[in-house]
Amino acid sequence: MKILGIETSCDECSAAVVEDGDRILSNVIATQIPFHAPYNGVVPEIASRKHIEWIHTVTSEALEKANLKISDIDAIAVTSRPGLSGSLLVGLSFAKAISWSLDIPFIAVDHMLAHLYAPFLDRGQGKVEYPFLGLLVSGGHTFICRADNFNDITVLGTTIDDAVGEAFDKVAKHYNFGYPGGAVIDKMAQTGDSEAFRFPLPSLHKGDHRYDVSYSGLKNAVVNQLDLFKKKENFTNEDIASCFQKTAIETLLRALLNAAEDTGLSNIVAGGGVAANSYLRNRLSKHSNLRCIFPPLDLCGDNAAMIAGLGYHYLVRGERSSLNETVSARVSGFKKKYP
Repeated sequence: MKILGIETSCDECSAAVVEDGDRILSNVIATQIPFHAPYNGVVPEIASRKHIEWIHTVTSEALEKANLKISDIDAIAVTSRPGLSGSLLVGLSFAKAISWSLDIPFIAVDHMLAHLYAPFLDRGQGKVEYPFLGLLVSGGHTFICRADNFNDITVLGTTIDDAVGEAFDKVAKHYNFGYPGGAVIDKMAQTGDSEAFRFPLPSLHKGDHRYDVSYSGLKNAVVNQLDLFKKKENFTNEDIASCFQKTAIETLLRALLNAAEDTGLSNIVAGGGVAANSYLRNRLSKHSNLRCIFPPLDLCGDNAAMIAGLGYHYLVRGERSSLNETVSARVSGFKKKYP
């Protein structure tokens, strides 16, 4: 079964064709980075307009690379949540039109569940067995969950304020490091001194927050209180990047390892843009008691292959979405309040 996937949840315009849930026939990703770079962040209006301009061409390219015609497609899957409402509406409307005109099944997909599915695609790191711990880390979301099936997750911990990717972007923006912040800081950190500053890990003492994370305090320390945490006088921007990245990832790892210890689960699947971070990958590789599974770098960020792959499993189970389906900017349970 050949599924056409459409992904327009933020600023990546992507279309892909996946066969039988795991074989990628094509995966086209058109990035909008040059259009958002002058603002050091995604501008929603620009994002949605670019999706309107590009989505037909991107989809045509995906079909061409798969050596298929639109009539060869058995079903269409599209991101409907969470994300930027304007961007989501472009993809959803486009997918509905194809579904209606060809009279083929239509599946609306949760973008975050799709990130967890990315390692199941054919360039992943071997077979992934349920249950496992999921680590979803991106610019909009940060949470740890138990996954018992492709659409059956239990959120164990989340951020109580900022997502980890958001913190990377805001620190990079403040110091004019460049955009996108996550990739820029990761590169700068390679030549920085990770001991130049000793930024604090969050202290979440109130309530049940053993698996939760927080980034507002770290962000404030790096942006507004740099002198309070410096350990050497002559520091560089690379030192700032290295120390911030180390603390941000160690914050994640503390919560993740708590979850692994308490649940007894040793398989960990990471997804989202921050899953491409080299420090995170290196640190998790050192835990020999854990099997840490990452998608290939091009499947960490937003892409349509993971949407199509996940959509296949809904179709096999006999599920279809209504053409009355609409978008949702947020999904409940992906963020907590404090205490």
